[in-house]
Amino acid sequence: MNLSQIRKPKGATHPRKRVGRGMGSGHGKTATRGHKGQRSRSGHRLVRGFEGGQMPLHRRLPKRGFHNPFRKRWAQVNLDRLAGLGVEEITPAVLLDRGVIRHVEDGVKVLANGVVDRPLRVSAHAFSRAAREKIEKAGGKAELLP
Repeated sequence: MNLSQIRKPKGATHPRKRVGRGMGSGHGKTATRGHKGQRSRSGHRLVRGFEGGQMPLHRRLPKRGFHNPFRKRWAQVNLDRLAGLGVEEITPAVLLDRGVIRHVEDGVKVLANGVVDRPLRVSAHAFSRAAREKIEKAGGKAELLP
């Protein structure tokens, strides 16, 4: 036996049900739609979330919060990751190459988690106040990118 000899089991496929083809077919007249009602009409299509006229769930639940379409999405980097890179000059391109961040998104923001023990020259789009202080205290420089 091989793959070319395999067939579907007997009874696995059924002939297509042909509705609306006369009374002798057993599926004539109403064509399995029943009598009257919404689903018997032509062009019937229920809207997603329709609950038969009952107030739909998405309208019953209270609306909360606000989605700001103009928010900035920062790629965040902590100081301990920057100190562990072993590079003196750090830019977003270096961070991408080393796999520290996946996407630059709206910019790179440096956060103050960790310690800096040697001078680093860091170029980023934003710095937290504490991160800037730690970099400059170690003798480094924090440069803002446009």
